[in-house]
Amino acid sequence: MKHLLTAFIALTLFISCNPDNPEPQIAKDYTAENDKEITDYIAKNNLTAEKTETGLYYIIDEPGEGTQPTATSNVTVAYKGYYTNGTVFDQSTDAGVSFGLNGVIKGWTEGIPYFKTGGSGKLLIPSHLGYGSFDYRGIPGGSVLIFDVKLIAVN
Repeated sequence: MKHLLTAFIALTLFISCNPDNPEPQIAKDYTAENDKEITDYIAKNNLTAEKTETGLYYIIDEPGEGTQPTATSNVTVAYKGYYTNGTVFDQSTDAGVSFGLNGVIKGWTEGIPYFKTGGSGKLLIPSHLGYGSFDYRGIPGGSVLIFDVKLIAVN
C-alpha cells in the first residue's frame, strides 16, 4: 500500500510539472485595446464604419440585391482575412467557401447578415467576437481581425 501511495504521488507530481500540461491560462479582456486599434485603423485608412452594440464594426461597400441571410443561414462567401498591420492570415478563392453562420466566429455570425447576396464590405472584429484572448491556430490571442467579404450566395 505504501508503494502504491508513493507511486500515485510521484505520478501526480510528474503530470503537474509536465511542460505539456501548462498552468491554466486566465483570459484577458482586450475590449478597450481592440476598440482603440479598430478606431485608429478606421481613421488611418479614412474609412466610415458602423459599430454594433457588441463591438463589431462593419463597412458596406456594396449592399447587394439578393437574399439577406440570418445568423443560422448557410452561405457562400469569398474573403480575405488580415490584421490591422495588413498581414494576411487567411484567404478564400474567388469562388468562396460555404458554411453555416452558426458554426463560425461570432463576428461572422453577426456581420454577414448585414449584406445581401452580391454584397461586399469589411468586418472589423474585436477578439471577443473572434478567437478570444488565447492563441488559436497561428492567430495570436487578443487579435483584431479584418475581413474583406463578398456574399456570393445564401444557400
